[in-house]
Amino acid sequence: MPTLIPPVNALDHILGVQNATIELVEYGDFQCPYCREAFFVVKQLQERFANRLRFVFRNFPLSESHEYAMDAALAAEAAANQSRFWEMHDAIYNRQPELNEALLLRLAADLEIDLRKFADDMDSPKLLSRVEADFESGVRSGVNGTPTFYLNGKRYNGDYRVLSSFLED
Repeated sequence: MPTLIPPVNALDHILGVQNATIELVEYGDFQCPYCREAFFVVKQLQERFANRLRFVFRNFPLSESHEYAMDAALAAEAAANQSRFWEMHDAIYNRQPELNEALLLRLAADLEIDLRKFADDMDSPKLLSRVEADFESGVRSGVNGTPTFYLNGKRYNGDYRVLSSFLED
C-alpha cells in the first residue's frame, strides 16, 4: 500500500489538533468536482472528529483537465502568505462552479486580503515551486487522480464518501 512521501511537516497546511489520533491528508485539485464533493465530506469529518482529527491539504492541480486548477492553487498559496489559506481554500470550493481568474480576485477581496501583494504572489516563482513540490510529493506517494487521501500515512483506497464509517472502526 502506498505511503505518504514526505510525511506531514511544517511546510504543510494543517487544520486541527496537533496530537490528533487521525491524520487525514488530501491531494486535491480546486477545480475537480469530486474534490468539491470531498470538501463537504471532510467538513463533516472535522465536525464529527474535531478533537481527534488533523486535516492536511496538498495541491495536486490537474491542469490538463482543469483550466483554472493551477490559478486556484496559486491563489490559495498567495492567501496563505497572508495567513488566509483555509479561508481561501473554503471559498474556492464553495464557489467552484463559478471558478475563473476574476472570481479568485473577488474572493481575495472578500477575504480582505491585500490585493497588490496577492497579485504579486500569484506571479511568484516561489509559490509555483510550492505547488509543484506538493504535486511532486503526490507523484512520489502514488497519486494519479483527485481527490486522493492518506490516513495516518497510508493511502486510503476506499470511497471518500464513507470515510466516517471507516474512521469509527
